[in-house]
Amino acid sequence: MPSPAVLTVKQLHDDTGASVRRAGAARRPVPITDRGELVAVLANPALVRPVSRQRVLLPEYEALMASAPANHLQAALDELRGER
Repeated sequence: MPSPAVLTVKQLHDDTGASVRRAGAARRPVPITDRGELVAVLANPALVRPVSRQRVLLPEYEALMASAPANHLQAALDELRGER
């Protein structure tokens, strides 16, 4: 039997509002299970760390942006498509 800190999909469906409010006030994420398998987690937004992503530009894209723009749209498209 799941612990009180774990909700099943059925329990979440039956009482969504109260479950979400409870998870928002909790200091720990609330696991949601479906037939015993973890499928989601409800968590207070303060518990979730923002994901910091570093953008990486491909060298080909940097070269394309650095090159002079083509005068003719069709020529530019042909250059981008290459041998496709």
